[in-house]
This record gives sequence, structure tokens and C-alpha cells, in this order.
Amino acid sequence: MEANTFLREIYGIGKQMEEIRFYQNSLPFNNTEMLLLREVFMAEQAGRHVISSYLAKVLGVTRSAISQMVNKLESKNLVRRVADTKDRKIAYIELSEYAMETYEGLKARLNLFLKKVKERIGQEKIEQFFSSAHEFIDACGNVLEELAGKEGVPVKG
Repeated sequence: MEANTFLREIYGIGKQMEEIRFYQNSLPFNNTEMLLLREVFMAEQAGRHVISSYLAKVLGVTRSAISQMVNKLESKNLVRRVADTKDRKIAYIELSEYAMETYEGLKARLNLFLKKVKERIGQEKIEQFFSSAHEFIDACGNVLEELAGKEGVPVKG
């Protein structure tokens, strides 16, 4: 495969995936806010607390941006700030009950979506797709590491 064809295919697939709207604009938040909510959810599932500086680091934004997002999500009753019992300067960010209910509803819709996709192409093709995608991404990463620093070769990162 020639470079132009490769890039056109990769970017085309990425664009098509971005255009799939699993929730058809029914989400009360944008993509970055969704990532923030995901991080808080994952932390809660692991029994950990989350603070804004951690979220800023993980999401690659400033603490000020996190503060603005948290304010917005608080106004939508999706998260709440909870002060640490020992150090009042520390505020943990937690999901609200409404956020959990919203998550469960969205998860049910996504499960229905996935069920219908599976009915059309089958579980085996779905598993093959993910297996092939991971294999492809791993191979690209390995080749980039092998060629790192050589003239004209993209660098992973």
C-alpha cells in the first residue's frame, strides 16, 4: 500500500468513527467533559478519590479548565465536590446519583446498539475487528520504535 492511500484510509476510518453518534446528541456534556466523567467513574470503581490536579494531568488540560468543567458539570447535577475530612483544602470530585442514573441509561442504549450491530455482522467479526485493530496499532508502534530517530520517519508519541 502506498503512503497516500494508507493515510487516506487511516484518516477516513478515524473520521467515520468520529461521525458515529452513539447517543445522537442526547448527552448533557461534550467529549472532554465525558472523558472527565469517565476518569471519575473509573476511579470510583477502583475505590479511589479524584482531585482536579489529577484530572488536569490525565486529560492534558490546566487545572483552571478542569475547574470550569467541574463547575459546568456541577450545574448540570452530574458531579459534586466533596471536601476531604482531614484537609479542607482538598476537594474530591465525585459523580452524583443523577450521573449514575444517566450512565446506566446510556449504557443500556449502547448495549442495544451493540446487540443490533452483532445481529448484522456477528460476534466473530466484531472480535476479529478489534483483534486486527490492536494488532495493527501494535505493529505500527513497534515499527516506529525501531525506526525512531532515523531521517524522515515519524516518531511515536
